[in-house]
Amino acid sequence: MLWLKAFHIVFMVTWFAGLFYLPRLFVYHSMTEDEAVRAVYRIMERRLLVMMHIGGVLACLFGLLLLLQLPGWLALGWMQLKLVLVLSLIVFHLHCARLVGAFARDEIRHSHKWFRWFNEYPTLVLMTTVFLVVLKPF
Repeated sequence: MLWLKAFHIVFMVTWFAGLFYLPRLFVYHSMTEDEAVRAVYRIMERRLLVMMHIGGVLACLFGLLLLLQLPGWLALGWMQLKLVLVLSLIVFHLHCARLVGAFARDEIRHSHKWFRWFNEYPTLVLMTTVFLVVLKPF
């Protein structure tokens, strides 16, 4: 079970690296007018999204495997809230994927200020999730 937990953490970190950095790329991409720079951002965003897909799928897979080992955890309030937060991150991730496509087509309607706020969501979820898992408040 410790191997499952270790892999879950490794791929969770991989996933969060993308969840933190891709929206930051959106901020910079939305601010530039230079087409050569935009082309570089499109490549970076697409490649980072692939890493996010891999990290997200494997983090969820190893998390599910852990839950199969400890099915009683599903009855705990902190785990239920954690799973809701993970589901919200999956929705955020899918929205990022849609935004990568929109940037690739030059169809972005949001300002860099909007993307700066959008960029904060994974930080709030990570902090909340870490506190839930460590403190197990309910």
